[in-house]
Amino acid sequence: MFTKKYVKHGHLLIRHAEKLLRYRRDVLSESTMAEFKAQIEALRQALKARDEPKARVESDRLHDLYTQYLPAPKDAAWRENVEVVLVAVVVAIGIRSYFLQPFKIPTGSMQPTLNGIIGHRAFVAKEEDIPVDQKPGYEKRSDGWYWKSYPADGSKPNLLRRVGEYFVLGRNYIDVVSQQDDVIEQIIPRKFAFFFTFSRIVCQKQSFLVYAAPDTLRQDFKVLPGGHYNKGNVIARGAVDTGDQVFVDKFSYNFVRPHRGNVFVFRTDNIPGIPGDPETGEHSFYIKRLAGVPGDTLMINSPLLYVDGKIAEGYGFARVMSAKPPYRGYAPGRDYLADPSKTFSVPPHSYFAMGDNSYNSYDSRWWGPVPEPNLVGRGLFVYWPFTWHWGLIR
Repeated sequence: MFTKKYVKHGHLLIRHAEKLLRYRRDVLSESTMAEFKAQIEALRQALKARDEPKARVESDRLHDLYTQYLPAPKDAAWRENVEVVLVAVVVAIGIRSYFLQPFKIPTGSMQPTLNGIIGHRAFVAKEEDIPVDQKPGYEKRSDGWYWKSYPADGSKPNLLRRVGEYFVLGRNYIDVVSQQDDVIEQIIPRKFAFFFTFSRIVCQKQSFLVYAAPDTLRQDFKVLPGGHYNKGNVIARGAVDTGDQVFVDKFSYNFVRPHRGNVFVFRTDNIPGIPGDPETGEHSFYIKRLAGVPGDTLMINSPLLYVDGKIAEGYGFARVMSAKPPYRGYAPGRDYLADPSKTFSVPPHSYFAMGDNSYNSYDSRWWGPVPEPNLVGRGLFVYWPFTWHWGLIR
């Protein structure tokens, strides 16, 4: 680190010149080879003598000789930039394929540990229409329940606030108003650039493109086919919070067995009871908590989960079983763990998956254990949005 710059530069030139001689000795003439060797030796002697002025002169001469016989290719800068971009893409693909892969939480099955896409209606007439995990965000006014973050006059927040909330909270505001008397016929999903999910609300006389998933419009905004709206009626008004964006560790499960209590991601193909996409037939990815590993005997006696006859241990399980709002404990299943007097043993090479939002989670209690080959990796880190969820996943 204490070597002077001209010395480092000189030694680097010598190294490149000697490399050129080795690679092109079959095409360079004897006189050219001798000229190169003489110039290399002159520079080496100047560096050895620590004669800076002479070393700089000899470096320039060797550089000129080098570029004479190995000129820069045409459009060298353009080619270098392309190479840098290609290398970056290859590295990113390699990391995504073998180490860390980003995922977006689409549903609320892991709430409030991990947020799925959440819609906030600006106005709700009846308290019972507010989802349980959203009630703290609403307040009662004279004509109904209003989401606290929405302006009282019904208008959208100002542009600066909307931009700030999008980048920090992943929040997007929607405002769909019927332009005439009409009836909704269907809600069609639309995806852009893999990450952005829109919906096309198709009515008999008009249609709207909305930055919200069809499930969000149906569940949180109560927008359903057959709904009738008069001119000026609000179809959907409020905000949509994007699901948590997480990095999944795809590497460690190659060397370490999955642990009970992990938040993990798995593919849904080859799992009976989980249909593929109705349009493409493709299967998706789910993220749940690993409630049982091969050989575990499970039982649910709400709000508790038992493993091998004992209450499940671990921070994630304890948090759910405490049943302190917004957690509600573990609920009985349908086809599995439905009866508190009966147990289920996880078969070899399989894993039992359960959502922390047990009363609203479609998981192994419905369709059985996850085959080992379906495992993708462990949920590691929430990298966006920057809410209290940001950080390591527990």
